[in-house]
Amino acid sequence: MRIGLAANRLHHHDARAALFRWLRASEPGLRELGVTLCAVGRTHDAIQRNGFLAGYDGLQRYPYGRDGGLMKLVAEVVGMGAERTLDGAVYLMDPVDPSSVFPEATALKRQCVIHGKPFISTVATARDWIEVERIHAGLAADTGANDLHAFEGQTLALIAHDAMKPAMLAFADEHFDVLARFGERVATGTTGQRLNELAWSRGWPADAAWVTRYQSGPMGGDAQIADRVLEGRCQRAIFFEDPHVARQHEADIQLLERAVTTVTDQAVCITAPRVAARWAEAAALRAGR
Repeated sequence: MRIGLAANRLHHHDARAALFRWLRASEPGLRELGVTLCAVGRTHDAIQRNGFLAGYDGLQRYPYGRDGGLMKLVAEVVGMGAERTLDGAVYLMDPVDPSSVFPEATALKRQCVIHGKPFISTVATARDWIEVERIHAGLAADTGANDLHAFEGQTLALIAHDAMKPAMLAFADEHFDVLARFGERVATGTTGQRLNELAWSRGWPADAAWVTRYQSGPMGGDAQIADRVLEGRCQRAIFFEDPHVARQHEADIQLLERAVTTVTDQAVCITAPRVAARWAEAAALRAGR
């Protein structure tokens, strides 16, 4: 497995930074899985300088961002042949760093979504992804990831753009039992209504909403959910984006994404149906062990 890796300066500038909080938690899992990390220049150098992944052959250095390192990651997410194709990308983003909205940063996420590969922008999502892959590899559950799977005390946001609503409904139907474990579920507008109808058709009490509905995305629902994320009252967002259309409420979508990265240790965000299904399958497997 080959994964691109980059982090804005805030997230690698000292030993307490987000990149190293992730590696302290997940370095054993990275080694168990044999993940190849294709790290952009400064990120790679910071890892070595702080003594992480010492002697690990899977850590590869890419050029600095200013020399095209992040651009190369975008191309490899799309695919540049068998030896230069990434299976996803970890980009620990500082929402107030101007480089986080450079074209190559936006393109990295977009191509991950288009190709159904994980785009990982927070420490919590990075920890979660490692545990998902460990479970699928048949490894024993990491007790250090138990907090990520304490769904009964968490809130899950389910959001889908118009063209992705059928995919969200199919996902919720297939993985209903996993999603039902969450203490609360929230959704925007029409997506929420359709999810409630699905739940009622499956026997959920007719006088109880399965999801709490907020406004539609264009009417501010993304901002309402972002507020819950910032207050620590929404720990996981599954957001099926349609990368092929212009969105009239693009600023609201970016606001939600920035909220998630603001609370990087607390919020998990999944942005593609294939990635969400893989997470849900791992969650079911982990609970059954």
